[in-house]
Amino acid sequence: MKGEQKRNYSEVTEFILLGFRTPPKFQVLLFLVFLMIYMVAVVGNVSMIMIIKMDSRLQTPMYFFLRNLSYLDLCYSTVIAPKTLANFLTSEKKISYNGCATQFFFFVLFATTECFLLAVMAFDRFSAICSPLLYPVHMSQKVCIQLVTGSYICGCINSMVQTGFTFSLHFCAENRLDHFFCDVPALIKISCVDTFVNEIVLFILSALIIISTTTIILVSYGYILSTVLKIPSTHGRSKTFSTCSSHIIVVSLFYGTVFFMYAQPGSISSSKQNKIVAVFYTLIIPMLNPLIYSLRNRDVKDAAQKIFGGKCSQ
Repeated sequence: MKGEQKRNYSEVTEFILLGFRTPPKFQVLLFLVFLMIYMVAVVGNVSMIMIIKMDSRLQTPMYFFLRNLSYLDLCYSTVIAPKTLANFLTSEKKISYNGCATQFFFFVLFATTECFLLAVMAFDRFSAICSPLLYPVHMSQKVCIQLVTGSYICGCINSMVQTGFTFSLHFCAENRLDHFFCDVPALIKISCVDTFVNEIVLFILSALIIISTTTIILVSYGYILSTVLKIPSTHGRSKTFSTCSSHIIVVSLFYGTVFFMYAQPGSISSSKQNKIVAVFYTLIIPMLNPLIYSLRNRDVKDAAQKIFGGKCSQ
């Protein structure tokens, strides 16, 4: 079927994002819900970046990585949210071919970089807890910058490969994407050529990224758990492991949704499931991350109270 279509294709110049197929009156409600989620994500992540930058007590590797995590959350939610919000209020839910490719490239870049950054953050906690005397050497400012830069490089490589493979496909006369943004499963689904290679590349790259970063996280926390269990006092164990609890929650949320979305054969999941999961990792997780770290971290709470409380009292 796809082979027959390919012989008479006329390449598309724009896509129609079908988004959430609900009556018009619910589109306004969805707009308000998405707007609220996005605004909380923006305020939360910008606040986290400001707090860490302004408080001298938070100038440590752990908070350096956390600041970069907030920046990534802010970036990749911003790649998706504005266009999605605009489409709720218009009948022409269009995005140009180049606009779709650009949105796809930056989304994959920031999301992949976050995968590697979460692994780096686990390694940071391993170094701090298991090798405290060597921690200043293992996590010097130079090393921290190199680790973050390396995460971006890995994200950029994956993004270039994914974008190159995906947008080398022919889409013929079909330009309706059953999604609210340009994501690879939806793009593959409407292609009029054989997509077997693309699906294999997507699966292999996703599996490699998830397996490699998950292995680093699991090994790091394996050593952390072994070290924590050797601490004689219950209070000492609780205090030491509490520094990791926020990261564990964030990792579980992010990797759970990413694995569900990209590391399984496309035939298993439906477009409706994909949209719901996509809302979770593109908007809800970026909103939750600063809340998780601020509510569960006394240093961040004290710094926020000092900065914003001080400004309010002036």
